[in-house]
Amino acid sequence: MKIVVIGGTGLIGSKLVAWLRERGHEAVPAAPNTGVNTLTGEGLAEALEGAAVVVDVSNSPDFADGPVMEFFRTSTTNLLDHSAKAGVGHYVALSVVGTDRLLESGYFRAKQAQEDLIRESGRDYSIVHATQFFEFVKAIADFSTVDGQVRLSTALIQPISSGDVAAAVGRAAVGEPLNGIREIAGPEEFPLDELVRRGLAAKNDPREVVADEQALYYGAHFGERTLVPGPDAELGGDTFDKWSAGQ
Repeated sequence: MKIVVIGGTGLIGSKLVAWLRERGHEAVPAAPNTGVNTLTGEGLAEALEGAAVVVDVSNSPDFADGPVMEFFRTSTTNLLDHSAKAGVGHYVALSVVGTDRLLESGYFRAKQAQEDLIRESGRDYSIVHATQFFEFVKAIADFSTVDGQVRLSTALIQPISSGDVAAAVGRAAVGEPLNGIREIAGPEEFPLDELVRRGLAAKNDPREVVADEQALYYGAHFGERTLVPGPDAELGGDTFDKWSAGQ
């Protein structure tokens, strides 16, 4: 089966392409560096020709409110249009657990807009909601650093490895369309401040992590369980310690 992976040379996309190829599928990585641009439409028709499934794991290069909304609206609209013309039967997208609970944030408003466009398109689709990746710990710390201190809430997070994300998205891609959302997460919950404290220590990063219940998460207020999935989430196998040991 031909499956086109938008964002197929990135962190998740490259692992997803490998996962699909190992199972005998024709997985095509599509990204600007392979001549496919979802913002302009360049290369989309050619890449999607003969595909049964398209999987969008791309992300905006700019997280500022205006550019991130423009990215997801434009790229999703182009991808929906071109994949419909190509007769692609299953549209799969990777999104984030808690998106609809974090709409104070411009990034999550843009992800919600992406999901709405997919749902309203009338296409068969699957949306995979993942918790934050282990690989994002440093980025969360950087975003939350104020005067040299990393200020984070003690609210819970249930992070997942990128390898487990790729496998879960792959299973969605080769399965029947959900026409709904599947949540995926790692096997362990952590207070957000504790997770980042452990992650920075593993990298010998000397920054102090301070518990601050008023700290925002990418511009949004959030509660104790905003970032964790529901009870029916599919859980990955990699623990944080196992992942860290392999880095």
